[in-house]
Amino acid sequence: MSIHKRTSQNLFQGDLVREALKQSFVKLNPIIMFRNPVMFCVEICTVIMLVVTFFSISDSSQGSFGYNLTVFLILFATLLFANFAEAIAEARGKAQANSLRKTREETPAKVVREDGAIEKRSSSSLKKGDVFLCETGDIIPTDGEIIEGIATIDESAITGESAPVIRESGGDKSSVTGGTKVLSDQVKVIVTTEPGESFLDKMIALVEGASRQKTPNEIALTILLAGFTLVFIIVCITLKPFADYANTPITIAAFISLFVCLIPTTIGGLLSAIGIAGMDRALRANVITKSGKAVETAGDLDVLLLDKTGTITIGNRKATNFYPSEGVNAQRFNEACVFSSISDETPEGKSIIELAKNGNPSAIYKAPAGSTFIKFTAETRSSGIDTPEGSRIRKGAFDSIRNMVLKAGNTVPADIEEKVKVIASNGGTPLVVSESEYALGVIELQDIIKPGIQERFERLRKMGVKTVMVTGDNPLTAKYIAEKAGVDDYIAEAKPEDKMNYIRNEQAQGKLVAMMGDGTNDAPALAQADVGVAMNSGTAAAKEAGNMVDLDNDPTKLIEIVEIGKQLLMTRGTLTTFSIANDVAKYFAIVPALFIASIPALQGLNVMRLASPESAILSAIIFNAIIIPILIPLALKGVAYKPIGASALLRRNLFIYGLGGVIVPFIGIKLIDMIISLFI
Repeated sequence: MSIHKRTSQNLFQGDLVREALKQSFVKLNPIIMFRNPVMFCVEICTVIMLVVTFFSISDSSQGSFGYNLTVFLILFATLLFANFAEAIAEARGKAQANSLRKTREETPAKVVREDGAIEKRSSSSLKKGDVFLCETGDIIPTDGEIIEGIATIDESAITGESAPVIRESGGDKSSVTGGTKVLSDQVKVIVTTEPGESFLDKMIALVEGASRQKTPNEIALTILLAGFTLVFIIVCITLKPFADYANTPITIAAFISLFVCLIPTTIGGLLSAIGIAGMDRALRANVITKSGKAVETAGDLDVLLLDKTGTITIGNRKATNFYPSEGVNAQRFNEACVFSSISDETPEGKSIIELAKNGNPSAIYKAPAGSTFIKFTAETRSSGIDTPEGSRIRKGAFDSIRNMVLKAGNTVPADIEEKVKVIASNGGTPLVVSESEYALGVIELQDIIKPGIQERFERLRKMGVKTVMVTGDNPLTAKYIAEKAGVDDYIAEAKPEDKMNYIRNEQAQGKLVAMMGDGTNDAPALAQADVGVAMNSGTAAAKEAGNMVDLDNDPTKLIEIVEIGKQLLMTRGTLTTFSIANDVAKYFAIVPALFIASIPALQGLNVMRLASPESAILSAIIFNAIIIPILIPLALKGVAYKPIGASALLRRNLFIYGLGGVIVPFIGIKLIDMIISLFI
């Protein structure tokens, strides 16, 4: 269950509507309205109509008091509808924040002092670098990294998922989040954030919209709409001398009605709501976005980098076979496999020890006292042990061990080289074990391709997104899995700098690149990518480097994020198309109404056969107002997205929303005119 399932699925929940209605009036503040040029112009027109309405009480030269009052009220409603669209989107975000805020309660912390004593302190007093202890049943007071121990953690307060997760020191599963609960065992955690800067604090600020800024696309569209508005200001101003020449008196209400109907008020009123709703949809997919730009950029992605393990494959490769070289004692080889894996904290390392014990349950594997353990590093790509007797046991990638053996003046047995090729060609991962620079044999690790992953990649391909698998495996293994999974490209034996270089090369060609990762070694690539998605279970460095955080720790979530981004861009584009297209009907309604008395030939433009000039103007501005709340659900939910290609999508949207934007207003204005004519 995700965050959004803890709040109502209803778009117009009662308490949210009440808050949004209140904010609709608050947002009438000109300082706030000024950020939206289109609606700011409507507000100025509304104020002018208020003055004209009071003026018409004593002077009817600008029309009757009732007519002017009606125009004023409709314009005022237009403002409120536009503000309500933005306010309801913001209210939904604040409801999410309130749900999260309940998690961020003042929690006592068991701080470990330098002398080892435990001191109870408030979570708000914790500073970066402090170490605290968490035992079974404790709430983790703030964000940190486990430096000692292993524990089962309930993260439902953050992710909504009831299934507990394992967190332990070392590796990429050491990060813990404030507000989560320890279910078993105990851990020591070092604080990684300053007060008020925890992940939960940032989540709340982001969800509330405090950090939301207009995206480049949104800014560009705002400028375009402002340009349209300026053009129609000029158009309406030039109509005055034309009207004087035609000896046609035009009231201020008519001029303002024409102007408000011609400017793109529909998209102007919904633009902010679309952007806020895009971030909200990402949150409802359990993804925290640090900016609307990240969601928007996801919709234009060209390249997607995905880790093999846990994304394309099930993850946690397991040792399946030991293959000692000809002449090497099986028991001796098993011992070497175990000793070389004792310091290996990865699931693969643990599976090697488990396989050795399963093969010989009675055997006791104990490293000699005084041994030095060599941990795995990305540079050496090997791990092992140095015994007091001088034996140097290593386990690692074939190239790494081969170089070590050859450098010592020894040779790699032919049967080991052959076995490595066979394992790699079958999609497995071969690890070679050596002792004192002599190759002993091969360990086979196997991955399992996730079911349905090919269909996912095909879906991305239809979107025009190139998929790239990133793996530390050798090229043979990488090629086998890439072909089987259906990715477009792969990076084998990948180091952190390899990911960075690949991303930079693609960006140099003008492409937008996304990267997903959870480890500290992924942080540079996450920061370099246009869209960097960090796992919530990942390290603090990864979460800080990325511009999105996936609370579900689902490596395939990026596919959903791409769809959300495309849906955001498509929603904005289609509603802009609809907004501009529906000006046609309003033009045919108002222009004949203004000049039909002096130019009877304009009756031909009255294709809707509207009852009178007054009802035509009122019908047009009423439709202009009510279309905004009618489209609010579409702005919040987004236009349904289908991966059918950019050109096909453009044709589809132009047909539905472009043609629909022309036809619907003709029908709507005519229906409103029929109702109004009953009362005028």
